[in-house]
Parts: sequence; C-alpha cells; structure tokens
Amino acid sequence: MTFDLSDNSEGISTLEALASTAAEHHPAALAEAQHLLDWAWRRFPHTHGPADEGMDWDHDLQVNVEDGGWHAITLTLTGSQRFIDEFIETFGDPRD
Repeated sequence: MTFDLSDNSEGISTLEALASTAAEHHPAALAEAQHLLDWAWRRFPHTHGPADEGMDWDHDLQVNVEDGGWHAITLTLTGSQRFIDEFIETFGDPRD
C-alpha cells in the first residue's frame, strides 16, 4: 500500500493508503490494511472515533472492484499528533 500524509489547520492528520491490485493479489493487500487496523485497535483501543470529539483516530475502509477486474482498497486514517507519531515510529514516515 502507498501512503499519503496530510495535515489540516486544526491539528488533525490524515493518512490515506491506496492499493489497486489484480484479483489474485487482493487478499494480500486486504491483509495489509487489516494489519494496520489491528495495530491501531491494539495501540489506541479506547480512543477510536471522530477527532473533533477528542478521539485519537478514526478510519474508513473502502473496497471496490474496478474495470478489468482490478481490486482497489482505500484506507483512510485520521489521527491526533500522538497517533501519527506512533504510526511513524512503527511503520516509518510516509513522506520519506
């Protein structure tokens, strides 16, 4: 999965991951997205929800089949600075 990291003026960061694969590689890409979500649930189990309500992280996972049989996965994570710092410490900085 390829990540993009962006920040807004309110101190909320967004990590967006996208994978577009042939059908035979879809399970591996989906497992990678699940691995990230499992980490977030383990690390921040009680602070999942909207950032504007003081939560550390929230997510949206979209899975679609595109023309030609390609499978697209989009995982969007919004997070507090604390969440993003730990994400970078664990998975590396997507800006590098």
